[in-house]
Amino acid sequence: MDRGIFDLAGIDISWCPGCGDFKILDSIKNALRELELTPHDVVMVSGIGQAAKTPHYMRSHFFNGLHGRALSNATAIKAANKSLKIIAVGGDGDMYGEGGNHFTHTIRRNPDITNLVFNNMVYGLTKGQASPTSPVGFRTSVQVDGVQSRPFNPLAASLVNGATFVARAFAGDGEQTKEIIKRAILHKGYSLVDIFQPCVSFNSVNTYKWFQENTYTVDGHDEEDFRKALELALVEEGPFPLGVLYRREGVPVFEDTLAAYRNDDRPLFRREAPRKAVKELIDSMCC
Repeated sequence: MDRGIFDLAGIDISWCPGCGDFKILDSIKNALRELELTPHDVVMVSGIGQAAKTPHYMRSHFFNGLHGRALSNATAIKAANKSLKIIAVGGDGDMYGEGGNHFTHTIRRNPDITNLVFNNMVYGLTKGQASPTSPVGFRTSVQVDGVQSRPFNPLAASLVNGATFVARAFAGDGEQTKEIIKRAILHKGYSLVDIFQPCVSFNSVNTYKWFQENTYTVDGHDEEDFRKALELALVEEGPFPLGVLYRREGVPVFEDTLAAYRNDDRPLFRREAPRKAVKELIDSMCC
């Protein structure tokens, strides 16, 4: 397969030089290519933020929606066409802050989508405010005395809400990130990959060096051991584990439970519209 099949020519990427988003973008494209997917097979879905610009910088279908709404849109797209590979991307603010409610309930529904969260522990698009994952004491131009709230723990939250695939990666290790993304895409069910992503402009604490010194790769871990996965997820001060923390196969996915697919597995757009039934429904609502 053409190595550049997901590359998009003539684009002006707005990320800062050195941003971890560049490495994640490469990992995503390499993962899709190695899975022998094509741009027509993939839908990238995002909300608002620097990470949410990722779909603009690669060849594929994409849907760019409101702040925090990527997961609801991704779920709907998968429900309309189960043959597509759906990847919802966004930052820690977009997914865990504005999108926190959708994050929780998407996990409960277990649609077959991949959720990649670029976690840099700061709001990059709006110039450096604290995000849901900023550590206690983190100082910004807004939180001048330092963050007082405990950081949101996405791994633990996803586990206790029933996520069937939970992993963490580090943008600086492109090979490992690529392999984790591949496994997340192949998993049938909701897959969370929380990716540590250095922000070189607004976070001088959690740098590439800091992540290298405060992470380790889980080795020989039983991925089906929920209690062990939760123990790993609950680590608050590091070193933080990288890799697949938890995986559970065979759980029914949201779209397969829908009445529309009970007797017909074809995507909705390939079916003849039941015009008479639609007209009767509209008429009944107008009376």
